[in-house]
Amino acid sequence: MTPLLAGSAFDSLRTDAVRDQEALRRAYGSPSDAAVRKQMTELTEQTQRLIGCSSLVLIASVDTEGQCDVSPRGGPPGFAAVLDARTVAIPDATGNKRLDTLQNVVATGRAGLLFIIPGRTTTLRVNGRACVSTRPQLLSQLTAVGKPPASALVLGIEEVYPHCPKSLLRSAAWKPEQWLPADAQPSSAEVTLAQLRMPELTIADVEQAEADSLKYRYE
Repeated sequence: MTPLLAGSAFDSLRTDAVRDQEALRRAYGSPSDAAVRKQMTELTEQTQRLIGCSSLVLIASVDTEGQCDVSPRGGPPGFAAVLDARTVAIPDATGNKRLDTLQNVVATGRAGLLFIIPGRTTTLRVNGRACVSTRPQLLSQLTAVGKPPASALVLGIEEVYPHCPKSLLRSAAWKPEQWLPADAQPSSAEVTLAQLRMPELTIADVEQAEADSLKYRYE
């Protein structure tokens, strides 16, 4: 996409961006009563069941300077544990060890979760206080990813909100017949190679590294 003016498109567009909540509300109007009422401060039996069916969670966090991050976590359904109606725990499986999410949580004590169930259009937003726990008694309960994790993200719930299915319906996320062909996008190895900016590496090198990472993902 070509920038509208000199500099980035963002620099151009923010010059006349919405400046306050009143202006934003004028563009949209007020939410329905149901959209407001269905926000809760703890899990119901039904939302606990949703979490038990989820195999994918997106975790939003922020550092002390306001830098945002959203990272995925996955495992078999139920890998995220409901400890009680106001507490959930997500095991931190072996990854790239950057620890972006966990460092943010340690710094600010806040996180947001979006639980997704593949093949279904319901998503569940859960926000609140957060901490990183290495308590052995907790970690021994969180073995769905193969073994006790090094740590777990624990969220003290302040907001529970089930989203309507419109975004997943519009995206046809679970309709293979509407997906783009595999060769319409760059492969994971191609993207990684471009990001690394290391001329000595080849696509084959990166593909092998990715294969090894998946093979030994629980070590």
